[in-house]
Amino acid sequence: MDLANGGGKIDMKRKWNWPIWIGFIVAVGGLFSYEFFAEFPITRDFPWANLLLFCMGAILLGLGLVRAFGRPHLYRGRILGPIFAIVALLLVAFFAYETFYVLRQVPLSAQAPRVGERAPEFALPDQNAKEVALGDLLSPNGAVIIFYRGHW
Repeated sequence: MDLANGGGKIDMKRKWNWPIWIGFIVAVGGLFSYEFFAEFPITRDFPWANLLLFCMGAILLGLGLVRAFGRPHLYRGRILGPIFAIVALLLVAFFAYETFYVLRQVPLSAQAPRVGERAPEFALPDQNAKEVALGDLLSPNGAVIIFYRGHW
């Protein structure tokens, strides 16, 4: 009871617990930014940037949960904090399963030539729709073949 306010309840407004919200947004960003980071050679083979985002999100979520449960009279987040933490944990588990298990199960092409092997004979249309065979392009020094997607 608050004697200064005539015996009524203390109207204490709790603060917004920003680490919970920001941590959840960063963790979700770690999942949905995979396509963006896969375009760069430094993050294509191992998704360290996504894992870094997941770690930053987990640290912020943990900080928010400590604030919410350590000082519940001061900070919000005792209900949404654990929900966000569980959802973020499920997103990380999904990402790890897809990246480190499912994508590793995709077999390499058995018919693809290995580095240093001679390419099989083939013919493809060039930019002018003329058929060009690999044998027509080979010189004693070899040939460089570039494939690009798109219609330029």
